[in-house]
Amino acid sequence: MPTPQHTVLALCPLLPPEMARLEAHFHVVRLYNENDPESALQAVKNDVVAIISNPNTPVRASLMEALPALEIVTQFAVGTDNIDLPMAKTRGIAVTNTPDVLTDDTADIAVALLLALSRRIVEADMFVRIGKWGQSPMPLGVTPKGKTVGIVGLGRIGQAVAKRLTAFDMRVVYHGRQQKADIAYGFYPDLVRMAADCDYLIATVSGGAATQNMINEDVLTALGPKGYLINIARGSVVDEAALIAALQKGAIAGAGLDVYAHEPNVPKELKSMDNVVLLPHIGSATIETRTIMGEIVLANLQAHFSGKPLITPV
Repeated sequence: MPTPQHTVLALCPLLPPEMARLEAHFHVVRLYNENDPESALQAVKNDVVAIISNPNTPVRASLMEALPALEIVTQFAVGTDNIDLPMAKTRGIAVTNTPDVLTDDTADIAVALLLALSRRIVEADMFVRIGKWGQSPMPLGVTPKGKTVGIVGLGRIGQAVAKRLTAFDMRVVYHGRQQKADIAYGFYPDLVRMAADCDYLIATVSGGAATQNMINEDVLTALGPKGYLINIARGSVVDEAALIAALQKGAIAGAGLDVYAHEPNVPKELKSMDNVVLLPHIGSATIETRTIMGEIVLANLQAHFSGKPLITPV
C-alpha cells in the first residue's frame, strides 16, 4: 500500500478534492508551485517514485535519469507525446493515462468551434459589446447544414465528433491510417484529396512524430478559401507557420484552435485575426471530466503501490 514515505512529484495539479486525497496517501511535491523548481527537484530527486504530468509538462529522458527511484508516470490526460516512452520502457517505468472519459467534452469543443466559426459567434459578441449593432450590418455567417466535414483521425473522439455533426445534417468523411470496417462514413486514404472535397477539416488525431505537421501547406491549399480548419488534437499536428500564411493570404476561410505548437504561447498573428477562434486548450476542461481524470490518476497510483494491475496502462 502507498505510504506518506512514497514521494510523488506533481508537475501539474489535480482538482482540489483529488489533490487532498493524493496528499493523504503520499508525500507530494508540487513542483508547479515552487519558486525555484530546480532546487526543489534536487532536494527530493532520490525519493521520487511517481510523477503526475499533463501534456504541457515534458517528462523527458533527462528528468527520468535524474530520478533513480522513479517507478511510474501518471498522465493527467489521454495523449502521452510529452513523455519519453522509449526511455520509460528501457527503465521499466510504468506509464498510465486517462482515456475514454474526456471523449464527449472534447468532441463538444470541436462542435463549438465549428459553430463559432460558421456563425461568427465571437465576432458577433464583440459587435454587440462595442456598440456596432444598429450602426452597421453584422457580416453574414455560413450554415453547416449540407456541408462536408473531414475528420482527421477517426478514433473515439473523432467518432464522437462525427456523431454530433450528423445531427446538423452534415456529410462526414474521414482520413486515417486505414479504413475502419465497421464505419459507414466515406474514407480517404489521401489527406490532400479529402481536404479538397471538404468545407471543414477537423483534426482529432494523436500527436507525436508520426503526425508531426501532417496538416501542412498542401492540405491547407486543398481545403481552399471557403474551408475552415479546426484543431482539437495537438498543436504539433498542424504546421503553424503554414496555417498563419494560409490565413493571411486568404487560402482558407478561418480556423478554430484549442491547441498550439508551443503552448501556452500563441502567435500574435493568430490573435490579430477576426476569422480565428482561439481557446486555451480546454477540450477536457469541465469539472465532471477533470474529477474523473483525477480519480483515474489516483486509482493507478494506488494500484501500482499495492501490487495490483494498473487501471489504464499505456
